[in-house]
Amino acid sequence: MKIAIFCGANLGHHPIYEEKSLMLADWMASREYDLVFGGGKVGLMGVMADRMIAHGRETIGVMPIFLQEREIAHAGLSQLIIVSDMHERKAKMMDLSQAFIALPGGPGTLEEISEVISWSRVGQNDGPCILYNINGYYDSLQAMFEHMVEQGFLSQADREKVLFTDNLAEIETFIQNYEAPSIREY
Repeated sequence: MKIAIFCGANLGHHPIYEEKSLMLADWMASREYDLVFGGGKVGLMGVMADRMIAHGRETIGVMPIFLQEREIAHAGLSQLIIVSDMHERKAKMMDLSQAFIALPGGPGTLEEISEVISWSRVGQNDGPCILYNINGYYDSLQAMFEHMVEQGFLSQADREKVLFTDNLAEIETFIQNYEAPSIREY
């Protein structure tokens, strides 16, 4: 299985972000999962890639040409796929992956996982979406999802198709038992 990891090109201010990212990479490797990610060698992206490479797992980076020079593409990957733009990057990552995990990151990370979640609701993605809630990073977003349900903009069934956790055993169970949402009808 290939898992797309969306994450920051920074490490964040707390060492726990890097520590838990390394734990995630170790967990992925122990289950023989491979990595699909943004292709950079900096921040949490680089941490994940370096650890997966150290474990001998396949690492596939997907990077738009305009970022190739700015983000400093990781040189040690199994494969670096250069695409024309961000839309193509997300589509390619989605095409290559069977599950999707967002680590802490900035607006780009949030936009990527939000699009994958949204595409699930309209039948364009049938893989599980997980927000790796390190240090409570996604607590506010989780509350927003609950608010969406309360206000009638997200069904409870669709809400249950998105996991917020920092527990690797919960992630494993969620992936193994995941059933894609029914295609949304209006």
